Amino acid sequence: MDLRRLAGWSLLWALAGVPGLSVAAGKCERLIATGSPDAPPYLWQDPQDPKHLIGASADLLVQVAGELGIKVDVLYAGKRAQALEEVRSGRIDLLADASLTPTWLDFLDYVHPPVLENDYLVWTRKDSPLVINRPEDLHDHPGALSEKARMTQEFGLFAEQKLTLVRTSNLTQAFQKLLLGDVEYVLAGRYSGLAMAQTLGMANDLQAAPQPVDKPGLYVAVSHDSACNDPWLRGQLAQKMTELAASGLTEAVLQRNLERWNTQLQPPVGAPKQ
Repeated sequence: MDLRRLAGWSLLWALAGVPGLSVAAGKCERLIATGSPDAPPYLWQDPQDPKHLIGASADLLVQVAGELGIKVDVLYAGKRAQALEEVRSGRIDLLADASLTPTWLDFLDYVHPPVLENDYLVWTRKDSPLVINRPEDLHDHPGALSEKARMTQEFGLFAEQKLTLVRTSNLTQAFQKLLLGDVEYVLAGRYSGLAMAQTLGMANDLQAAPQPVDKPGLYVAVSHDSACNDPWLRGQLAQKMTELAASGLTEAVLQRNLERWNTQLQPPVGAPKQ
């Protein structure tokens, strides 16, 4: 994938190397971002334009950057591992949905606060007698968790030591195990769980406990090797993220993208029935 910067960036780099000259704050008028291509309603590949990612994380990043006069293109860069490598190398400037992972601090600057919090809930069958008021109530009950889940370190340690969890390759398999009765519960995000239940046609068969057991953040993170990574950009993004968190708008953006995902699952009007 050819992810070239604007032609003007070469000039900016040249100016940066001239004694007595400094590149003005906001030097980059365009940034390239990426993230997970299969994590609705946060990010997923646009079926109408597969080169781009859409979703709540993309919408919020584009919004806050736009308030700074910066255009952001959120591009598809392959699966999660490929996207991460593109950002690590600096070929892509931003990761739009970074989990707080200690080893990633070697190549990413995290913007605080997180753009979104991903509430992890306990999902059960609607006929389940399981009563969950706190994570400790899951002890001795078999559950499932997708290997793609990104929990906080604290909860991850608790789960490893105290819970009986089957790791599945994805959330689809975890929910299927739940419906088959192989496990009593699944740990999944509030909105990612809703999106997957809709995708699988399970929305009427599953329920989620209202109280989150974990609340990992999803951050915007800037590549150390991005030509646009400077204190001004990080500071301005942090300020906008703080304002966004106080605005209460993220819930509406998540709901809108959940509806957007669900709409894409519906067959076009007039499509023949199978």
